[in-house]
Order: sequence, then C-alpha cells, then structure tokens
Amino acid sequence: MASSLRRALGVSEYAELRLDLLAPDEVPDALALAAPRLGRCVCTLRPRSEGGEFAGGEEERVSTIKLAAEYSPMLLDVELRTLARRAGLRRYLARAGARVLASWHDFESTPPAGALRSRLASMSRYSGHAKVVTMARGAGDAARVLSLYSSAGGTRLVAFCMGEAGRASRVLCLCLGSPFTYASLGAPVAPGQMAIGELRRLLPARGPAHFK
Repeated sequence: MASSLRRALGVSEYAELRLDLLAPDEVPDALALAAPRLGRCVCTLRPRSEGGEFAGGEEERVSTIKLAAEYSPMLLDVELRTLARRAGLRRYLARAGARVLASWHDFESTPPAGALRSRLASMSRYSGHAKVVTMARGAGDAARVLSLYSSAGGTRLVAFCMGEAGRASRVLCLCLGSPFTYASLGAPVAPGQMAIGELRRLLPARGPAHFK
C-alpha cells in the first residue's frame, strides 16, 4: 500500500486509500504508515453491505473510522446510511474536525432526478462534501446524475456514473464543478473506470482543488 500510495501521488494531486481492502487488523498500521501523506488522501472503509470489502463487524468499522479521523485525512468517506444512523459517530467526527465526504452509491441503476436531488439534500445535512455514484444503463442516466451539479448549492459535489455508458461523466463532472474524479492506478476497480494516464490525456492541465 505504501508503495502504491507513493506512485499514485506522483501522478495525481490526490489518492484514495481503500482501507476496506486490507484485513481489519492491518488498518491501524496502514494509517500510521500513510500518515505523512494523508493530507492528500480520501480514506474509505466501505462495508460489504455498501459494495465494499470490509470483513469486520459494524462496531469495529465505526471504531476504525474514528481512528482514521484522528489522522486528519483530506476527506473521510462515510456512507449516508452510516451518517444517518450513527449520531454518536457524527458527533465524534465533528469534535475531531474531520472533513467528511458523505457518499451514496447505486450499483444497479440510476434513480429518477427527483430522487437523486432528495438524496443529495439529505447528504448535505451531514457534510459540505458529497459523493453520488450510480450505474448508468444509457446516456440519459449519466445526464441525470450530472444535472445534480445545478442543485449542489454550497456542497462540494463529486457525482458521476459507473459503467460504459457513464465513462464520459467521469470527465464531464470536472467541467461542472467536481473537485476531483476517480481513476485507477492499475486495473480498474469499478465498471467504466479509466486509468490515470487515459484520463490525463483527456484533460487540460488543472491546478489542485482546495478543501476547507
């Protein structure tokens, strides 16, 4: 992980650490090892119920999220469902000064525009940073997700679609205000995801976004 993180930050302003891909007992050591670079990282500990790979129990996951907050990553990705159900976790993260990225994924389809706007409004109650990702079955799905940028208000929104029909949205989101998008360092880890080199070739030079 340390080697991959160094490579990622050599070709990108930011990196995502998928801590759920580690064994639960490896995560504390991984955070300590990555600590000098976490100011440029999104830390994610996705449970299996949300499409991730964290194999421990939910109480263990919440405790690990709290631990990650103590390392002050650039953003700490926490699922909308978790934020809604865990008032104690919300209070802990607020006291720790954590910059939370409220996230929501639909791995099967893209809901109607009204449902997407409602979801974004719920996320904005918990954080000034939100991530909405759905599966696109056609160009109309990607267009609905990208239309969220007109409803984002003061929320720093990252919204795009997975799947081949959503590939363009991973680039267009940057033109609509997303502070960053996701690309792979090696093999894609999500349907339709581009490699960092491919994405770089499609984009003009960008300065790093700033987070508050």
